Amino acid sequence: FWLKWTASRTRDCRPAMAPKSTAKKGAKGTAGAKKKTAMVFTVDCSAPVTDNILDPAGLEQFFMERIKVGGKTGNLKDEVIVKREKAKISVEAKIAFSKKYLKYLTNKYLKKQQLRDFLRVIAPNKTTYELRYFNINNDEDE
Repeated sequence: FWLKWTASRTRDCRPAMAPKSTAKKGAKGTAGAKKKTAMVFTVDCSAPVTDNILDPAGLEQFFMERIKVGGKTGNLKDEVIVKREKAKISVEAKIAFSKKYLKYLTNKYLKKQQLRDFLRVIAPNKTTYELRYFNINNDEDE
């Protein structure tokens, strides 16, 4: 009896399932493949450079030494390109790169140069940072 019951139970007790489709949801063949575009972030340090307070070449070198790619510093290769044009430093990243990380490194450089008390990093638009002086209102009348 037991043998007969188990044989009949395993034979056709499962419900019929529809065959799985091989196409993934949202896949549209090769036409759906997106090309990764490089993000370009800019640090504009023209205000302190005109006053001879900051050296943009030093900031560019600091970025090249400190930017981490794959958890290692100095591993830029072709994924991250740092360029300088007069007082503007542009960082072109072909990998995932955070604008906040660029602000962190800029603030770290300012602290190292002891300029953090006079300069601050401001984002005027989505892809640019700008170094500006703190607004200090001196009331000389009092």
